[in-house]
Amino acid sequence: MATVDVIKCCIDSIGQMSDEIRDAIIYLDAGCTESFEFLGAFSLFLELGAHAICSLEKMSPLDKVVDWNSTSGPAKKIVVITSRLLSDAHRYILRCLSALQTVCICAIFTCISETGHSAYPESPLGPDAYREYESLLVQDYEELARKSLMNSSHAGESTVKESTSAEDEGWSQLTTSEEETLNFSSAASAQNLYEDSVIDRTEDVRKKLKVSVHHFPLVLCPFSPRFFVLPSEGSVAEAYLSAEHDNSISFGLPPISTGTTADGEDVPPGATLTAQFLYHLAAKMDLKLEIFSLGDTSKTVGKLLTDMSSLYDVGRRKRSAGLLLIDRTLDLLTPCCHGDSLVDRMFSSLPHRDSLSQAKSSQSQVKLGPTYLQRSPLAAQIPLNNFLREDTSSSDHFQLVESIEAFLRGWNSRDSTSQMVELVNLCDKLSGEKSSQDFQSDLLCGSFVSTENFHGTPYLEAILERRTKDGAMLIKKWLQESLRRENISLNSKIRPGYASKSDLQPMIKALAKSQSSLAKNKGIIQLAAAALFALDETHSAKWDAFNSAEKILNVNAGDTSQSLAAQLSDLINKSASVSSQGNNKMDDQRGLLSLQDALLLTVVGYILAGENFPSSGAVGPFSWQEEHFMKEAIVDAIVENPTVAKLKFLQGFTQDLEANFNRKSEEKKEDLSNTERIDFDDDDWGSWGDEDSGKDKRKEQVYDDMQLKLELRDRVDNLFKFFHKLSSLKKNISFREWSQALSKFNDDPYSNKGLLYKVLSRLLAKYEVPGLEYHSSTVGRLFKSGFGRFGLGQAKPSLVDHDVILVFVVGGINGVEVREAQEALSESSRPEVELILGGTTLLTPNDMFELLLGDYCCV
Repeated sequence: MATVDVIKCCIDSIGQMSDEIRDAIIYLDAGCTESFEFLGAFSLFLELGAHAICSLEKMSPLDKVVDWNSTSGPAKKIVVITSRLLSDAHRYILRCLSALQTVCICAIFTCISETGHSAYPESPLGPDAYREYESLLVQDYEELARKSLMNSSHAGESTVKESTSAEDEGWSQLTTSEEETLNFSSAASAQNLYEDSVIDRTEDVRKKLKVSVHHFPLVLCPFSPRFFVLPSEGSVAEAYLSAEHDNSISFGLPPISTGTTADGEDVPPGATLTAQFLYHLAAKMDLKLEIFSLGDTSKTVGKLLTDMSSLYDVGRRKRSAGLLLIDRTLDLLTPCCHGDSLVDRMFSSLPHRDSLSQAKSSQSQVKLGPTYLQRSPLAAQIPLNNFLREDTSSSDHFQLVESIEAFLRGWNSRDSTSQMVELVNLCDKLSGEKSSQDFQSDLLCGSFVSTENFHGTPYLEAILERRTKDGAMLIKKWLQESLRRENISLNSKIRPGYASKSDLQPMIKALAKSQSSLAKNKGIIQLAAAALFALDETHSAKWDAFNSAEKILNVNAGDTSQSLAAQLSDLINKSASVSSQGNNKMDDQRGLLSLQDALLLTVVGYILAGENFPSSGAVGPFSWQEEHFMKEAIVDAIVENPTVAKLKFLQGFTQDLEANFNRKSEEKKEDLSNTERIDFDDDDWGSWGDEDSGKDKRKEQVYDDMQLKLELRDRVDNLFKFFHKLSSLKKNISFREWSQALSKFNDDPYSNKGLLYKVLSRLLAKYEVPGLEYHSSTVGRLFKSGFGRFGLGQAKPSLVDHDVILVFVVGGINGVEVREAQEALSESSRPEVELILGGTTLLTPNDMFELLLGDYCCV
């Protein structure tokens, strides 16, 4: 029986689009670009006959001449693959059709099904969404062409610019010529083109353009054949998972489980789209799912999945698999902590590509509210310039500039003058060492590719299953074997044992020295460069400081609430002293924690307190006095340096805090200048009787300071109410039952394993997990309710009865959990089970800070 492979399934699905891809320009939105980058699918598109692969959001009219096949004619077909709703991608698709005038075939592939479009609250499309959009796109294209023709006929020109409204801002120039030409037509020839009526021309547009919409569900980011997350800028990951109510803690996380599931209009869009995605993923992988859920949102997703499976899967022969859905909210501690995972370290420290979803207008963001979340892009940029271009002389940079200049002169002589000015500025930038490094970093940025193999073993899959130290040593071993295979010898001696910077850096440089070696070993070179970047002291110091603080909090949580509260107050006070001295990169290198860091540790502390001291305080896990010290420490830290904390609970109040801080700073400077200048002039005696006016002014300032602090204390009180909500995550009955069951099952009382490890370990050992719900199909419910009374009922199936188990964490997953899940499988009696892990997104501690304390929290 064939093994389950997510990467192979995605590659096969792309191959099924070969007829549409051949001789077409491929446009990918940001989410699909992320997905296909991890998949390594760009070369496959070219093999299938694509002319070019371009960005949908950054579309340019010059895309039509970037053709890998020079013998082909003008591009007459485009393929748009989007991870968004059709309504969200509409303006970008319309811009492509307007700029590429010779296109007569437009094939659109979206990962959102027709049912998903009709169920989404912000989508204007109904049950027949694809056919509706085909006609709407043609109508809008006709309308745009009609306006363009009318404006051009009045002006007597062949090219026009669109109005720069909020929705159309940044659109390229439109050409109305039906024939494909590289240069724009002159005004005289354009006058002849517009002698025909506008109506006849728009009718030609309708006849010329053929639009088709298809479903392509497998838009995901595979880190390995058995671990994936959803693209960060796709509609499924961006849809909110919780509306604003008492049990919500963040729009990007499921609400606190209370034992009730959402019905009808209360179902969040994220749950609906997640259910649609999982159903079509299982269909593509030819799996029939037995669904189990843990948590309220997961139960809602499981119910939606069961309804879809009941309608379409009756009688179909498929391979049986178990699906376990888990709410992220059931375990917030694991993604908040800085665990022992090399993958988490790399994705936390590496720079990421800017989000393209910011291209949405601000008006739409205000109107849509929490419908869309801006998650951090997964596209990490690996700085290869440190290893590939470090010894390059400056003359090589100028040779590159001269080559660009020659290309531009041959491309368009009319515009060469303005472009030469830009080239002069570029030369000035390259003249300095720092600028040349910045220029190199823009050109040389590697990325993770999950299909790069090392003797058949995917790199990321092997790294995910190991701790930081073991993963670094494995990378070192791969580099040594690559050097041996390329017959490259090193001048320096490689020491056995732990992989240090002095060991990895010379091996990476030696392996990337020649072009042939770089091309053959690009996978291990990029991964090694990313590991070296993450393990460097400038990036690892803060991670290690977090890890030490979290260990201390864990120890104090096993003692008393007083010791844990004292430790949290100490962390906040230390962060305040760091902030007052100025928060810069040197603090990160020394591992010093800022106020934001201390607040994230406070979140960790309150979750730990809720688990260990659920009944200590009247409202929260700490006493009033213990909380009072923490509140005052936070108030003082914000007042001393208001610019360091860009937090949601301070929205609308930050400017007042900064103004107060600037006023105090000016007063301190004046006081210092007055004390330094001791002058007994006669003019000073004239103000002898003005003490009362000075006192009144000081009273007003004191009153303002008191009013400011009172407002700030009210906001901090609201923040601590949110902390109380986090500490009460495990107070509902069902959660407490299976939490106690899991703690009894675990022999080590000090183990800090995550929820996923504990649940899988218990299930694989065939123990009960209280609160785990099985979603039976229509046939199963019929046996249970109808034939069950005659003794023909079916026994409740178990998740571990299946050879394939798919675990999906609704809200996100991190690298530590992937490693721990593999450990739970290897320690069980059934290590041969094929375990597939997935999540809404890849969560780092920085992401958890944004979700719990940033713009999308429910403070």
